[in-house]
Amino acid sequence: MDTSLYALLERQAAARNDQVYLYWRDEEISYAEFTRKVRQAAHGLRALGVEHSDKVALLLGNCPEFLTIFFACAALGAVAVPINPRLKAEEVGYILQNSDSVVLVVADTLLPIIAPALDGCPQLRHIVIVGAVPETSITRTLHPFTSLSAAGDHPVSAAVGPEDIASIIYTSGTTGRPKGVLLSHGNYLFDVWSYATACQISEADRLLCMLPLFHVNAQVASVLSALHQGGALILLEGFSPREFLPALARYRATSFSAVPTIYAILNNLPDAGQYDLSSLRVCICGAAPMPVEVFERFEQIYRAFILEGYGLSEGTCVSTLNPLDGRPRKIGSIGVALPGQEVRIVDDQGQPVPPGTVGEIVIRGPNVMQGYYKNPEATAAAIRDGWLFTGDLGSRDAEGYFFIVGRKKEMIIRGGENIYPKEIEEVLYRHPAVAEAAVVGLPDPIWGEQVAAFIVAHPGISVSAETIIEHCRAHLADFKCPQVVEFVESFPKTATGKIQKNRLVERYAGLSAHRSPDAEAGPKS
Repeated sequence: MDTSLYALLERQAAARNDQVYLYWRDEEISYAEFTRKVRQAAHGLRALGVEHSDKVALLLGNCPEFLTIFFACAALGAVAVPINPRLKAEEVGYILQNSDSVVLVVADTLLPIIAPALDGCPQLRHIVIVGAVPETSITRTLHPFTSLSAAGDHPVSAAVGPEDIASIIYTSGTTGRPKGVLLSHGNYLFDVWSYATACQISEADRLLCMLPLFHVNAQVASVLSALHQGGALILLEGFSPREFLPALARYRATSFSAVPTIYAILNNLPDAGQYDLSSLRVCICGAAPMPVEVFERFEQIYRAFILEGYGLSEGTCVSTLNPLDGRPRKIGSIGVALPGQEVRIVDDQGQPVPPGTVGEIVIRGPNVMQGYYKNPEATAAAIRDGWLFTGDLGSRDAEGYFFIVGRKKEMIIRGGENIYPKEIEEVLYRHPAVAEAAVVGLPDPIWGEQVAAFIVAHPGISVSAETIIEHCRAHLADFKCPQVVEFVESFPKTATGKIQKNRLVERYAGLSAHRSPDAEAGPKS
């Protein structure tokens, strides 16, 4: 059994040598060549003074250098701190300070943007630049990324075990300041095994990754699963509707992991039938609930097989998935517990509830995080008696399949009635004018909260708010139907495609609590 992510890499490199591990643009990088680059980077970081448990921040888009540094940290027993490159200077500065990062590896184009925040990071000693080293007044020592390769490529010797921390993954901060999720080598190795086993990934697979590498979804479902099973990783810089289908066809990808937003976009591409996607074995959907309408339309257009699953950063990525072992796949379900993991639905006292009853999803297993960095109060609230309390609401049927209802904090309580946004969103997606939908609760002086639906309509289709409300009334109890319908051009989203409902609430919280359907009516597009 591998004791660290670096041990896994060295084992696979010895076994596979010249076999391609990484496809990047026009490059084909073998297991042996990638491992050589990781060794060089590890020795280069050690030359900068990086030691066991030191924090190394990565502010990069998707690129081979990200992967090289991630595994180089694993080799040294250092801790990788991936940062969303879309964050602003103040947000990056907070993560650098909170994580105690001593080295920052940053893209040359991003350094000028975040430079104002660096004065507040006295512990940061070195900055490694991927790209050209710019002219700057920054007082830290700047090193070109290529300088890390000067220290040799012999195997790295360091005492690193499963209990050591491999990364700090910062949450998206939808309820305040981001929290740093501590994931150990053991967390990663177990969750990758659990996921790869459930997905039946083999050395014949080519896993395409277009999700951001700073997120555990990309790390586990693509990067590490390909490595663990001896397959290949196809790395894209990101998701581009124009380039995605050609890339699937060009590289003969067998699988990819995406979020519902991406599937919704793919459903509306005009050239979907022009590419040979026969190599696709399975498509994974996670990070947010998948509307059934989007699910069914994608499979109809692409004749591809979707497996919906569920997980979160605090669980190292994946905890449930629809099965591939002969049991039925249930559309609309997030599947069953993965091998070696326990999943329950519990009430407010933490007690299991009967099948069909809505409660909080809790998870137990070797994939559960070690805690939040420097935040014992939040850790104690999230992990109780070994169970990770996710904050997500769901139910379980008699056959052990789980269903997501929504976030516990997103549940709408109107006049004492519990309303689950996902149920309403599913109905909204059935309307032919609706491309995307999000349901939130807005303050109401009489009812406590009112149901508000925000909709992105398909281009060129006109629809009124009243029509949308009547559509909901045909399928839902009156108390669940939206009192407010707003049409927007786009939704605020995280880098992984999750709709940021908290920002919708902030943006529209000033709407009149007594706004009538007639006030919403009129052609919209």
